[in-house]
Amino acid sequence: LRAMLRAGVMEDGQVRRPVSGTPQGGVISPLLANVYLHRLDRLWATRDHGVLVRYADDVVVMCASRVQAEAALERLKGLLAELGLEPKAAKTRIVHLRVDGEGFDFLGFHHRWVASRPRGNRRPVAFLARWPSARAMQHARDRIRELTDRRRLLRPVKVIVEDVNAFLRGWAAYFRFGNSAHVFDQIGSYARMRIGGFLAKKHRRTRKFGWAVVAFAAQDSLGLIALHGTVVAPRPFRDWRGRPNAGGERRR
Repeated sequence: LRAMLRAGVMEDGQVRRPVSGTPQGGVISPLLANVYLHRLDRLWATRDHGVLVRYADDVVVMCASRVQAEAALERLKGLLAELGLEPKAAKTRIVHLRVDGEGFDFLGFHHRWVASRPRGNRRPVAFLARWPSARAMQHARDRIRELTDRRRLLRPVKVIVEDVNAFLRGWAAYFRFGNSAHVFDQIGSYARMRIGGFLAKKHRRTRKFGWAVVAFAAQDSLGLIALHGTVVAPRPFRDWRGRPNAGGERRR
């Protein structure tokens, strides 16, 4: 444990060893958070203050009314104060989930109460939808841009595509369970644009040339994986992870 706390964090090629706290992203950090915040889980009264969902130091409380939500927030502040902690003001708020209302971010997903599209004589059904948050989308774009940066022009295009594919597979595997088809199309288009731009720079051609190669001339977009069709979209009041079909795969 002591070795993990002293391991430090590498930033801009330099190892920094803080004298307090745990390293951001360190493998020991979630474990210590669970040990320290176990008191919060143990003393939380669901009947009085709603359902508390916690992952490490991220917490969401689901309440039946605003009165209960306000009481839950005060209770949360009180329990954290006993541990020498306090909620981060910028990320702490009460959200009323309703159609056309605001949503909230939790564990990389944006959650929002929406209404299904009417079909025939069926009335729309309201349900909780989720898709990658704006921050998660920006992280994906930043990582793809980093992998296709001009500083890597000496590397073969095949290697660049493989690196982008590796990131997309991991990112999509996490976010595919939800209502993510639209944003997956956006990230897929961005990846093709960046690969096309990289190809154009490498061969000193125009962006139009690079985009045309990726979109039309090259077989299977130079091997870049497609994200469309990978989303497991939930249905209202059904198992949101879908059910396996006869072949063991999950239906969309």
